[in-house]
Amino acid sequence: MKICLWDDDVPGFDPAISQEKPNMMPYLLNGKGPCPAVIICPGGGYGHKAAHEGAPVAMWLNSIGVSAFVLDYRVAPYRHPLPWLDAQRAIRLVRERAAQYGIDEKRVGILGFSAGGHLASTVSTHYDCGDPHAEDPVERYSSRPDVQILCYPVITFGKHRHDGSCRALLGAEPPTALLAALSNETQVNEDTPPSFLWHTGDDMSVPVENSLLFAQALSQHRVRHALHVFMTGKHGVGLAEDNPYLCMWTSLCEGWLKEIRFIG
Repeated sequence: MKICLWDDDVPGFDPAISQEKPNMMPYLLNGKGPCPAVIICPGGGYGHKAAHEGAPVAMWLNSIGVSAFVLDYRVAPYRHPLPWLDAQRAIRLVRERAAQYGIDEKRVGILGFSAGGHLASTVSTHYDCGDPHAEDPVERYSSRPDVQILCYPVITFGKHRHDGSCRALLGAEPPTALLAALSNETQVNEDTPPSFLWHTGDDMSVPVENSLLFAQALSQHRVRHALHVFMTGKHGVGLAEDNPYLCMWTSLCEGWLKEIRFIG
């Protein structure tokens, strides 16, 4: 059953746009806890959410001992900061309900594809520790993920940006300061979560420079990370189960999660 992110008042929600409030679909490892969890942000250029980057990915995470939540975050005509608020809220909510869901609240990560990768990297570079005095107990929890997994992500709104994602999220003529603030390679610091990235070198939709710029920033700030650039492959492949070359990303990611002790 879907989990609504907010019980009552949803920031910026417009029932004229959609009757369904932002939510997430849980894929829990019942009886296995406390176990790690990952919130999944499917791609879709901030205009829709790609189904093949949701439930199948959650089931893969289950297979390696991770509970998962597929996030139904808001997309155009909604704009920033609403998708970011949805993702932040999802992280806080999973932590607040960790005991109920059999989850270790200190092992809550985020995974995103393409524009969902931009959302994941935004949450990972724009977060807070929670408000201990908040009336809503969910808001008392940190919105910083413990790990981020970025799959052919949109990262920058500079030279190598994906125009469609930028336009859908920020409008046709966004302020220069906002473009800079959401070029997430410029927002990395020493406290940015450990990061796993993969991309293809000839991605014709989201240039590989997006991942390269982010990895360079992670390296400069001594953040633990792994970057895998596959020589060739189309954009938006998800698990890439029909490609014996690209499908290796899941085993590489699993190994990395073990290496950083996110999973056993």
